[in-house]
Amino acid sequence: MKSRILIVLSIAALLAIPAAANSFFFTTGNPDGKIATLSRVSSPGKVQTETADDFILGQGTFLRQATFIGLIPTGTPLSSVSQVEIEFYHVFPKDSGPFDGLVNTRMNSPADVEIGSATRDSAAGSLKYNVTLLNPNFFAANSVVNGINPMPAQFTGGEGQVSGQEVMISVNFTTPILLDADHYFFRPEALVNSGDFLWLSAPQPQFTGDLQTWIRNDNLAPDWSRIGTDITGQGKFDASFSLSGTPVPEPSTLGLVGGGLSALAFLRKRFLS
Repeated sequence: MKSRILIVLSIAALLAIPAAANSFFFTTGNPDGKIATLSRVSSPGKVQTETADDFILGQGTFLRQATFIGLIPTGTPLSSVSQVEIEFYHVFPKDSGPFDGLVNTRMNSPADVEIGSATRDSAAGSLKYNVTLLNPNFFAANSVVNGINPMPAQFTGGEGQVSGQEVMISVNFTTPILLDADHYFFRPEALVNSGDFLWLSAPQPQFTGDLQTWIRNDNLAPDWSRIGTDITGQGKFDASFSLSGTPVPEPSTLGLVGGGLSALAFLRKRFLS
């Protein structure tokens, strides 16, 4: 019990460290109008549908804020966005079962299941969000909403051009999300009371090792499909989002140990082993 108290106190001390000049910021940039893909919380009569895009952390980081840009129906009040949920995934095969052959591939896809400690939901009070109108009439050349199928029906070509209000959803995590250095997928969802939220694409690649966006709904889960490769044939693209936060100080800067371990790894090794 004492060791668990110590690690809680140590992590609390790290959380209290203010953001400094060496803050973390990542963005894929503005939407390119190539495609808009569904990413919504489940609700009566509507199945959960998830779009996810990747990023890399070079060191342990407290993620504190996020933004993502998409479409809601024209004329819909911004207040109709009534819930936002954020999840993070490792890259397959972490947190996953074996490949089941129901999709073309799982190489470089999100994992089967999310990182539980990194889930934040406005319905649970673990994040706060704000919706900003960027453009009252934005067009995307293609869309994926319902055409999310297992093999051999993965390819649909997409569901055609869509338009709507371009909005940015800005998120503050009530408790920062602590992630180790690794390759991750970011998955935001929004619930719109009178319509759907479609996440807008951004140019790809953004960095060395950049992967494309993937999508699934509850009918396809735990599998994911590559949107641009498996479903529409448009080629790879990213999704428009940003993440910001604070890198975890290395143990030597905290007076803990002489390097070689991340601060989080040190705390795990010191107090939980």
